[in-house]
Amino acid sequence: MFIEQGIKSENHFWKYILGSIIIICASFVGQLPLLIGILYETIFNGKPYPTDNESVMRFFDSNLTLFLILISFVFIMLGIVLVIRNLHGQTMLSVTTSRAKIDWKRVGFSFMIWSVFTIVSTLLFYFSNPNDFVINFKPVPFAILVVIGVVLIPIQTSSEEYIFRGYLMQGFANLAKNKWFPLLMTSVIFGGMHIFNPEVAKIGHIVLVYYIGTGLLLGIITLMDEGMELALGFHAANNLVGALLVTSDWSAFQTNSVFKDISEPSAGLDVILPVVLIYPILLFIFSKKYNWTNWKEKLTGNI
Repeated sequence: MFIEQGIKSENHFWKYILGSIIIICASFVGQLPLLIGILYETIFNGKPYPTDNESVMRFFDSNLTLFLILISFVFIMLGIVLVIRNLHGQTMLSVTTSRAKIDWKRVGFSFMIWSVFTIVSTLLFYFSNPNDFVINFKPVPFAILVVIGVVLIPIQTSSEEYIFRGYLMQGFANLAKNKWFPLLMTSVIFGGMHIFNPEVAKIGHIVLVYYIGTGLLLGIITLMDEGMELALGFHAANNLVGALLVTSDWSAFQTNSVFKDISEPSAGLDVILPVVLIYPILLFIFSKKYNWTNWKEKLTGNI
């Protein structure tokens, strides 16, 4: 069973605290290229030093900014590998899946189904509200975005999945010896980590319902499927296809996407609808394809 693979007598909870600190330090190291770039421009080229997140996002060309932000996740992933292998004595496979090897077909299916939904829903929004969008497509910047996105966004999303649905889920299972506590804790922490996103400042804290709900979805499919493959595919599709299709002045990623949303942000159906309708439909599709059973035991049972 997936979540039980981290249950070891030597995996004391203090190791997870220390491991989390190491991963956070790796994140800080990964942010140094962005900081060095900003300091270089302010010292040698006379640019004013950015004083908030919004000015940081607009300090460089959007493709360069995206690259510098995403490169930090390479360091985070290295930190995760270091912690799992050397601090906990586990393999990366043990925090990925309960199967003998990673099921890439599962990753691909999840990526495909959520990519199709994202593309179709974006086009529906565009054609039903054309005044809320402008065409933002520029061939060369978009091509550069595709290269950056395809290479680095899966590393970003996989890093988050390994932290929340892998490392911390098994860690909280070690602490609580049940499944509902890790599921709820990782979902709430995952949602809370997005509290500093510019969308929250523009729309309000109600948008955290979407982030926590997404964390809950990813936790459920990980526990029900006994592995992270579906979560890895979903998360990669959500961020990559989203970054390629739509940007806005208030989104976390400023990209050279196909469309730009120029509407005034508000907490509407796009915040609540995925959690209460779309995600349950997605769970139904996964459950039928992979023959999930015994939901209560897998989501709330004791270990």
